[in-house]
Amino acid sequence: MHGEYKVPGGKLVVVDVDVEDGVLRHPQVAGDFFLEPDEALGAVNRALDGAPADTDAAGLAARIDDALPDGTVMYGLTSEGVAIAVRRALAHASDWTDYDWQLIHDGPQSPALHMALDEVITSEVAAGRRPPTLRVWEWASPAVIIGSFQSLRNEVDLQAAEEHGMQVVRRISGGGAMFVEPGNTITYSLSVPEALVQGLSFQDSYAYLDDWVLDALGTLGIKAWYQPLNDIATDQGKIAGAAQKRLVGPDGGPGAVLHHVTMAYDIDADKMVRVLRTGREKLSDKGTKSANKRVDPLRRQTGLARAAVIDGLVDSFRARYGLGDGRVTDAEMAKARELMRTKFTSPAWTARIP
Repeated sequence: MHGEYKVPGGKLVVVDVDVEDGVLRHPQVAGDFFLEPDEALGAVNRALDGAPADTDAAGLAARIDDALPDGTVMYGLTSEGVAIAVRRALAHASDWTDYDWQLIHDGPQSPALHMALDEVITSEVAAGRRPPTLRVWEWASPAVIIGSFQSLRNEVDLQAAEEHGMQVVRRISGGGAMFVEPGNTITYSLSVPEALVQGLSFQDSYAYLDDWVLDALGTLGIKAWYQPLNDIATDQGKIAGAAQKRLVGPDGGPGAVLHHVTMAYDIDADKMVRVLRTGREKLSDKGTKSANKRVDPLRRQTGLARAAVIDGLVDSFRARYGLGDGRVTDAEMAKARELMRTKFTSPAWTARIP
């Protein structure tokens, strides 16, 4: 069995391993990491050999830590990263480069249609009718997008939203509210087969699916990092938030993961504070005293036009994994428009948690 895992902010770890009578045998750890002393690698392999095949990642990492020689130095590598690579091998996880990725970057769409397209496209990936897809959003109108489990009245000042012409829609993923105005955010979705994140915990899957964009931001001159559970940050503040939803496949078979990210390009922070009910407790949790300091725009950090930032992100993804141009099919758009009508513009869905 073969598993690979790129440690977020680090290097690639590769594990080849057999399973005999329910235990790991003949493990071989490799990769482009740095490890001192040399004999530490043998210690890692010996720690894995004989471990029960159902040992979780934390248990495998603990075995590795106990076996490492005193003074071991890992660079670009962690015991947890090795353990995750093992779990991915045992789960027969796929890799980014196993797929023919498709890009969708259409003109502006309504907020509710974006929510519907996310669900439809990810469902099509789960059904095997569409390849894994990177979709870049363009917004036709301002909106507040609330998480699947948020209370509508607790998160949004509906009167202020109406005064500013902002539609309120609820997405299918969890997480917090998004404040969106056309041209002021960069939003994208990844719709990926479940096999791509096999062997990863829920938290690890966020870091794994965000890793490419950290490198992409680096090419734009931004040193960014993943901040658990679902933020991307720089030394000047949070610049993005991610959310996920997992959809089952046909007849309950292997499904797909929707992972979407909104990045702040040039947010009107004062308007955001008037529309979103940002409580003191939440601000305190973020270590922030003022609501309008919470989001640090990409425009100021890069000095680039929004379109140039998007091009940089897309080009980086294409260079790393390959990316062909695609489109929303007529059948997918028809499904999305019907779902928008019956669900995402329905008060029953939007106010399902009043």
